[in-house]
Amino acid sequence: MTATRTGFGATVFLGAFLLFLLEPMAAKGLLPILGGSSAVWITCLVFFQTMLLGGYLYAHWLTRSGMRRVHIGLLVAGVAALFLAQHLGAMGDAQHPVATIFRTLGITIGLPFLLLGATSPLLQVWMARIEGTGVRYGLFALSNVGSLLGLLAYPLLIEPHVSLRGQRVGWAVGFAVYAALAAWLASRPGVWQREVVEETVEPRTEGWVRAMWFLLPMGAALQLAAVTSHLTVNIAAIPLLWMLPLAAYLVSFIVAFELPRLYQRGIVVRLLVVMMAGLGYALTKTDSGLPIAISIPFFLVEMFAACLFCHAEVYRLRPSGRHEATAFYLLVAAGGVAGTFYVALVSPLVFSANYDLGISFLVTAALALAVTWKDGWAQRLLWGVGTVLLLALVIGLHVAYGRRVLEIRRNFYGTLRVTENDSPAGPIRMLTNGTIQHGTQIVRQPGLERMPTTYYAWDSGVGLALKGAHRVGVVGLGVGTLAAYGKQGDSIRFYEINPLVRPVAERWFSYIHDSAATISFADGDGRASLHAETPRGFDVLVVDAFSGDAIPLHLLTVEAMREYKRHLGPHGVIAFHVSNQYLNLAPEIAALAKASGMEARLFDTGGDAPKGEYRAEWVLLSGDPAYFERDGMGGATIAAVPGVTAWTDDYSSLLPLVEWGRP
Repeated sequence: MTATRTGFGATVFLGAFLLFLLEPMAAKGLLPILGGSSAVWITCLVFFQTMLLGGYLYAHWLTRSGMRRVHIGLLVAGVAALFLAQHLGAMGDAQHPVATIFRTLGITIGLPFLLLGATSPLLQVWMARIEGTGVRYGLFALSNVGSLLGLLAYPLLIEPHVSLRGQRVGWAVGFAVYAALAAWLASRPGVWQREVVEETVEPRTEGWVRAMWFLLPMGAALQLAAVTSHLTVNIAAIPLLWMLPLAAYLVSFIVAFELPRLYQRGIVVRLLVVMMAGLGYALTKTDSGLPIAISIPFFLVEMFAACLFCHAEVYRLRPSGRHEATAFYLLVAAGGVAGTFYVALVSPLVFSANYDLGISFLVTAALALAVTWKDGWAQRLLWGVGTVLLLALVIGLHVAYGRRVLEIRRNFYGTLRVTENDSPAGPIRMLTNGTIQHGTQIVRQPGLERMPTTYYAWDSGVGLALKGAHRVGVVGLGVGTLAAYGKQGDSIRFYEINPLVRPVAERWFSYIHDSAATISFADGDGRASLHAETPRGFDVLVVDAFSGDAIPLHLLTVEAMREYKRHLGPHGVIAFHVSNQYLNLAPEIAALAKASGMEARLFDTGGDAPKGEYRAEWVLLSGDPAYFERDGMGGATIAAVPGVTAWTDDYSSLLPLVEWGRP
């Protein structure tokens, strides 16, 4: 019996570890075709939680059907599928991102993921049958410990030291070990015995309790997806922020299911009230001014408190009998799918602007009102008023988004918002995605409309690089500001992944229309588009592809540099835009330049607010050492930073570049 118990524990732990090791690894493989948008990760979460629900459904069916050979056959098929899919990449294109994500993940990891997802509920029922006791919910907590360790092991231990191919092979070997353990457990006597007595003894759970099995996990998943999206779009586009919220989410599961005595409703509720009030107020501000070392933990603590509340309350309402255990997990998983499905797929279709964070707070408050209803009038009044105030917040956000707005459009890649405001130079139009500006233009002011603004002024690094350039490539369109540099006979080709950007830029901004150059466009990820084209012979290739507040990492690798150099003409220059509130990207680009046999210089120019010009940081790369000595180009050499090496498609780490204390 001891060996069997150990086998159950080891299999549950290994399955969960592999499951959450796979999630960031699989998502990273999608970046070269879909870019670094937070929506990639949120949509991956929808796939993962949908497959987890599928795993629970499979476990629910298998515990009743008793078809051992089917289960063992699927385990063998899962191992075979993994090794056959080793060389498959992303299947699809950036114009259909959701379909691409689901198709790629479904074909490459779908069956193994489904089997891993079934592990915890299935083995809990099997163990209960063997020992003749109630459901072992402790195995669920053990599963979450394995999940957390797998999730954290990837960015901290595996990604920095193991190539992507090595990761895939190692994971496949790990799954083969898991499959062998699971097949051994499936052959143990007693796990397939049919239950007949308990069905008549155990009472059926009330309908409202079953509803809460679904709604509480949905509220937690809403918080997870909304906070993750907010952090990666508006705070910093750091892939580590994909994993920190999920880690907090998993810790809340562990505490709720394994350490329920640590959950004190009164303390958690009070913390939740304070955090939601503070963050609700912060949502009314366009810029909190807080360094990320403060703002990120603030959001994570709120999300953890909300998820702990939801998960602890659903644990309190768990069924006592094993005949409803798989139904319980089904509804918990379905709630998780519903929460992430709303943020990733429903909200972009229903709302033109992003209200997900406010809505997640509203749902949490409404659930708290329902759960604490029997605790007396004080709790009813607290959460009743809180729900009303948060509803008012969401409505207020909707009204605020509409002020001076010319157009709002939302899709997979974010919310594009065009506004017009007054400035010292005259009326100025602005394109934003979340809180990130993607370009401005002074309008209805003759002589100023064609003047490049923000980070692209005449004396900026890119302005200096474009002097005398005739063939120009630009990765990232924005409002098309760089078209202002085009002269008669010049050609400028823009590469843009977001299909909404071009029509918005052409409708509300005149840079493209007014340019004397020949303008062309390539839809899709910049690196993928460049790879598909013959050499363009660019005099200057500008890399300015923003995702949140950072360049997608796959555009900053040795392999990407080879692609850029292939498209350069004689004496061609690469210009990287590195203005960033939270990341010091210049040392990484200097490392890439050195690895590629090029010189790198930093050009940091001050802004001129009356002209709509911002402080701008550009790094220019040239294969000609004398380039920076011509015409007084100058530029500053870039100091090396410990731990920063040239990134590759197999390795990248942003942590040495994060400036945690910068507001």
